[in-house]
Amino acid sequence: MGKPTGFIEYLRELPVDRTPTERVKDWKEFHHHMEEKKLRQQGARCMDCGIPFCHTGKLISGMASGCPINNLIPEWNDLVYRGLWHEALDRLHKTNNFPDFTGRVCPAPCEGSCVLGLNNPPVTIKNIEAAIIDRGWEEGWVVPEPPAVRTGKKVAVIGSGPAGLSCAAQLNKAGHSVTVFERADRPGGLLMYGIPNMKLDKKEVVLRRIKQMEQEGIKFICNANVGDNVEPQIFLKEYDATVICTGATQPRDLPIEGRQLKGVYFAMEFLGANTKAVLDGGAEHALISAQKKDVVVIGGGDTGTDCVGTSMRHGCKSLVQIEILPKPPTERAADNPWPEWPKVYKMDYGQEEAAAKFGADPRVYLTTVKKFVGDEQGHVKELVTVEIKWEKNEKGQFIPKEQPGTEQTRPAQLVLLAMGFLGPEQALLKEIGVETDPRSNIKAEHEKYTTSIKGVFAAGDCRRGQSLVVWAINEGRGAARECDRYLMGYTDLP
Repeated sequence: MGKPTGFIEYLRELPVDRTPTERVKDWKEFHHHMEEKKLRQQGARCMDCGIPFCHTGKLISGMASGCPINNLIPEWNDLVYRGLWHEALDRLHKTNNFPDFTGRVCPAPCEGSCVLGLNNPPVTIKNIEAAIIDRGWEEGWVVPEPPAVRTGKKVAVIGSGPAGLSCAAQLNKAGHSVTVFERADRPGGLLMYGIPNMKLDKKEVVLRRIKQMEQEGIKFICNANVGDNVEPQIFLKEYDATVICTGATQPRDLPIEGRQLKGVYFAMEFLGANTKAVLDGGAEHALISAQKKDVVVIGGGDTGTDCVGTSMRHGCKSLVQIEILPKPPTERAADNPWPEWPKVYKMDYGQEEAAAKFGADPRVYLTTVKKFVGDEQGHVKELVTVEIKWEKNEKGQFIPKEQPGTEQTRPAQLVLLAMGFLGPEQALLKEIGVETDPRSNIKAEHEKYTTSIKGVFAAGDCRRGQSLVVWAINEGRGAARECDRYLMGYTDLP
């Protein structure tokens, strides 16, 4: 540790983002970089504590604690403090194929488990990670590294989200010839069409990595929909192994009165169409627009926040975000101790932008929607909400109970359902013939990733259910390791 007293001398500091009123005018990323001196000071705050929970990813109380891909955080914090940026990048790439993605969109469970966070604000791990990789690109340190020798083995990867990309990258390093099949018109999966451009720039960040992977020998086939224009049999006939990384893209619906009305969409319909419009010519051409509309977002997670931020950039008339859970406390509750993920109140970028325009956090807590009401043309015009209270049923399970007399009618010409995902889409899995578990995910044991079909593996959300980008990278790397072992009888992949 280069600065034993760094955590005492320096306070946590983050770069100042572009102001909410400025950034809603465009689709550019809104985070600024800090000057090198301050970044090195932030690196000096890492304590080399001897018990770095930050880089040991575990599930505690159902949530990630620490880094699921075991980033060597204390090591590259120290290297940044010393000004050894190239060496820091090497350490970062040892465990993470895509720090340019995680440094932007990961919720940073590493910071939630930082030992310094016991009694001080934690180390700015995520910001330092992003600074390392961005400097690597600027300096020309990130270059294609094709394998020196090919094994002669062919592997198909179905899906080009974070799990599919990390799996493909690792298998290619092992010398296998990898082809990635993507049903959309551009590779990237969730990274391309699930996350808005202002959080993760598609051309400057995502496609930059895709181009590097192509230069390393990986082949991408887009508009390839298995079971539609791609026969499932080709994977067993033409490839030595196949890895399914299709994600958990089946959205949770809200089957209440009026659900069939026009103007009620799943979040990913809205977000995907918007990003495609931004890339193809401008968001003003988006098929689903929030411009001058009263928008209601149902769901309080990251996807809901992305719907809020996108609606703000469209120029919505008003915005309400409905959350069925209670408002989190401002500090850790007694039943949410360190190193668990801190379930505390915060305003993300979308809520900041809505508050800047409309005067308050747009979220309404402990509330659910009872019905949608339409106009004469069959388009939603308003919805009815009711407050709820969480109570235990006869089985001891907490369930929401409506509170009489709390009904409220709210205007809404655009409703976005952002209530999470139920699992992978089943049509493709049936076409291929893999066995599923009771939750409809592909049945494949963690750390082995083998499905019911010999030579077919599964990784990411389609195996574990909806989760974080960083868990998808973890699984993609793990599936690549086991796939390599299957093909070669041994593996050198981590």
